Order: sequence, then C-alpha cells, then structure tokens
Amino acid sequence: MSTLTEIPVVPLLDRLFEEADATSPQTSLAFANVSAEESARLMQSRTEYRAFYGALKDFALPVSRETGRLLYMLARIVGVSSIVEFGTSFGNSTIHLAAALRDNGGGRLITSEFEPEKLARARDNLIAAGLDDLVEFREGDALVTLATDLPETIDLLLLDGAKALYSDILDRVEVRLRPGALIVADNADHCPAYLERVRAPQSGYMSIPFGDEVELTIRLT
Repeated sequence: MSTLTEIPVVPLLDRLFEEADATSPQTSLAFANVSAEESARLMQSRTEYRAFYGALKDFALPVSRETGRLLYMLARIVGVSSIVEFGTSFGNSTIHLAAALRDNGGGRLITSEFEPEKLARARDNLIAAGLDDLVEFREGDALVTLATDLPETIDLLLLDGAKALYSDILDRVEVRLRPGALIVADNADHCPAYLERVRAPQSGYMSIPFGDEVELTIRLT
C-alpha cells in the first residue's frame, strides 16, 4: 500500500479528475470559437500568457491520471526529498508528488501558481489529502517566485505552467538541480525552444519524449 492508493487520497483524486473531465475548456463557450492554431499560438506566446491562462482560471488543466502516477513512481524510484513545481492549478499533480514525499519519509515541495483562486483551491485539496504539511505554496508569477529561496539541491522539477516559460523557469532553478535530477515537462511540444535546449548534445541533459504528453529529462552534470 502507499499514500497514493489509500483514503483520503484515492477518492479525492477520483473526484478532481472527474470534475476536470466534465469542465474542460472545450466545453466552455468562451473558447468555442478559438481555433487550434490560435490556441497553440497563445500557449507559445511570451507576452500573452498571463491573459491566456487567466481566462482559464476556472479550469483545472491537470496532468493526466497516467502522468500523475508517473510522477509518483519517478519520485519514489529516485527517492526524492526536494521538488519544485511550476504550475499548481488545483493541485492534482501536487498531490501525486506530495504523496511520494510522504512515502519517501518526508521532504519539501515548492509549488508556484499565479492565479490566487487556483492556489486557494489547491491548498484546500492538499489539506483534504492530508499532505499540506509537505507543500510550500507560492502565489505569483513563477519568474519571480521561483527566482529566490530555493533548496540547495533539487531532485525533481515539474514544468506544467505556461509553456512558453519552460526555458525561463529552468534558468532559475538549473543551478540547484543535482546531477541525476529529473525534469518532467508536460505538453512540452508547445515549447520547442525548451525541447531544443534539453535535447541538444553537450547540454548537460539527456532527454526523451515519454508517451504522448511528457518530455522526461535527466541532468547529467
């Protein structure tokens, strides 16, 4: 047994994923007339991301159930104790990572979200999961909130916020990533500059696409 497969986490995650499936942006009138091309452009914009994701503040936009379990498994395999997460949303991925910390014996998870309503809901969800004591919630633009006061070493970085900022967030935490640290980037295909960076020879990283949604990267040096 593990924290991830026990009460109260199991029914909580079931409810959160079911709610996310029932209230996706595709069901919203506000996005009914937004083309796939325009949506992709906005996701890759470095100047319009606040407005774009602000319009999505009522939607969870979570990692998939499979990616959530992958996060838990990776964190357990590596034995992480220090995690940074970019993009809290309603806390689905945060719960998976915090559950891994609990089962690893403890640690610290720093998560950043610029929508205060989302962060409040995430905090409530982590309290309901009994995992909030492992999580430090930072409200605001991650370009600022993740620029200071980070752990000396980071074992795992999850990138699941504004896609256009993946490289910028990596800039802020890179010096703290230990050799062997993992980076999981959700929907990284929307950030070609990030993919070019971590896949480049002599970059100090080894990186591969993992399934249809995730880019999995290890820091080599």
